[in-house]
Amino acid sequence: MPEALKQFVTAVDHVGIAVPDLDVAISFYRDNFGLVCAHEETNEEQGVREAMMRAPGDDGAGTAVQLLAPLTPESTIAKFIGRSGPGLQQLAYRVTDVEAAADALRANGLRLLYEKARRGTAGSKVNFVHPKDAGGVLVELVEPGEAH
Repeated sequence: MPEALKQFVTAVDHVGIAVPDLDVAISFYRDNFGLVCAHEETNEEQGVREAMMRAPGDDGAGTAVQLLAPLTPESTIAKFIGRSGPGLQQLAYRVTDVEAAADALRANGLRLLYEKARRGTAGSKVNFVHPKDAGGVLVELVEPGEAH
């Protein structure tokens, strides 16, 4: 992680997993790993239906598993599943200020997918580091929304 980001990163927020069917995936993670669905929503802008799964008793401070199912065959997640199959799609860092963190990364020569942050889960602000600049990993920066 660039030295400049140390002042912004507070935790690994979540790992994102692309799934073809959200309801089936929620059941799988609940029934096999005991995870609890802490939040579910449809994000039209990102083209996904998603759920945040947490360990029992996690008050939201721990790392979540985010399940992402495509809304349309043209969505980014649908394309990911078509190219790579279901599975690990991203690693997200929780940051105190997504715009400042993005600027720090740009100053270090990394490309971000969006010029300005977009709405993420539960009113969060998000941006992504291009996987070609992060060792093949899609890295998400997440500034939690008010409800977090």
